[in-house]
Amino acid sequence: MKALVLDIKREQWEFTRGMRIASVDEPALDEGKNPEDGSKVIIKPLYTGFCGSDKSIWFRHAFKEMIFDSLERNGHPYRICGHELLGRIVETGSYSAKHYGYKPGDVVSAESHIFCGRCHQCMIGDAHVCSDHLIIGISTDGCFADTVKLPAKELWRTDIDRIRPEVAAIQEPLGNAVHACSRVDLRGKTVAIFGCGTIGLLSILVARCMGAAYIAGVDPNPANLRMAERLGVDLSLQLDLEKSAGLGHRPDPDIVAVIKSKCFNEGVDVALEMAGSAQALNTAIAATRAGGDVVLFGISSGDYTLSNFQDIVMYGKSLHSVVGRQ
Repeated sequence: MKALVLDIKREQWEFTRGMRIASVDEPALDEGKNPEDGSKVIIKPLYTGFCGSDKSIWFRHAFKEMIFDSLERNGHPYRICGHELLGRIVETGSYSAKHYGYKPGDVVSAESHIFCGRCHQCMIGDAHVCSDHLIIGISTDGCFADTVKLPAKELWRTDIDRIRPEVAAIQEPLGNAVHACSRVDLRGKTVAIFGCGTIGLLSILVARCMGAAYIAGVDPNPANLRMAERLGVDLSLQLDLEKSAGLGHRPDPDIVAVIKSKCFNEGVDVALEMAGSAQALNTAIAATRAGGDVVLFGISSGDYTLSNFQDIVMYGKSLHSVVGRQ
């Protein structure tokens, strides 16, 4: 079958970009050889989404260790990418059919984090931070392919008579936005969203539904900001990438000044950092009022430098990390 892959033997991480289309073995269910296949299904993707995580892999910004370590454990040279999908089941394992009621033809979407169900976090209800989890398209093969094999426990049925299939394919990032926006109480709050990609844009809608009184969106891409305006932000701010490059990790003083001017010269109650850069993080912190909250969702490899760390402590700003869906 055809798949979009990252081949670590042909594409050295530091010196290449992108993914390639390759002919790979099609996944199959064989309960005789692999009893675990009884709890899995084969899905034909109908629609898929290209996540910011996929972009990070494309440009080699994140997930190197997770990809390389998992391929070494499995003895495979390539990883099939992609984790946002809507698909149709073409084959079910015996347990999947009996326990979950899945059958060929069912239309499903999927949770991208495959949790173990055995570790301490899973046992206390924090499966989203499972100690032994796999991420579809990163530490196990994903959905940018003709077919994909997934555990039945990760799926949910989707009625495409009630939700457009291309929209249903992004239920997974919508869950990210819901998790990020529910990390703190947004009712009546002023909110700034740093990074208006897919999840940042979805967060605009979710934040408003959760009662945010004022929402600002920050992004370098004019197209993203136009969409943010269509979705109802009260303020859109375009980041100047050339100026940002000169600032390094330090916060952008102009962005901070404009946001504070709209919020009693104090800053927003809540900032959502969705971009995955040190400067976005520091700008988000600087634009948040004393006693406010900063929700961290963006991911990038390497170390970050926090500007004015003393101010974070002395002004009682709280940092909250968010991963997956809870």
